[in-house]
Amino acid sequence: MTDEQLISDPPDICLMLRADAEQLWLTTEVLPLVRQLERAAGMPEEEAGAAIAYLEVLWLDACQRAVESDGARAALDRDAARRDPVLCEKARRYHAAVCRLRTEVRPRVAALTGLRERPRGEREHAR
Repeated sequence: MTDEQLISDPPDICLMLRADAEQLWLTTEVLPLVRQLERAAGMPEEEAGAAIAYLEVLWLDACQRAVESDGARAALDRDAARRDPVLCEKARRYHAAVCRLRTEVRPRVAALTGLRERPRGEREHAR
C-alpha cells in the first residue's frame, strides 16, 4: 500500500507548478491569438470566425487552469504554517503575478469573443 504523503506534492510546489502552467498557457496559446485577432482588420469573415471559436476554446481551458491555480493557492493558505515561509511567499507572489496577467487578458478575450469577462467559478484576486 502506498502512503499518500509520499505521492502528494507539497502545497507550495503545487501552487508554483499550477501557476506556471497557467502563465505558460496564457503567454504561448491565448495571447498570441488575441494579438493576431486584434491586428487582423481585413481578415476574411470565415477565417476570423474560426479563429474566434478557437480562442473561445483556449480561453475555456485558461479558465480551468485559473480555477486549478486558485485551488492550489487555497490549499497553500490552509497548510502554510507547516511549510517553508520563503518558498510559500515566492509561490504566492508568482500566483499573484499570474492573476494580474489573467486580469489583463480577460477583457481583451471578452472584447473579441463576447464571452463574459469572469466565468462562473473564477474568483477575483486582490493579492
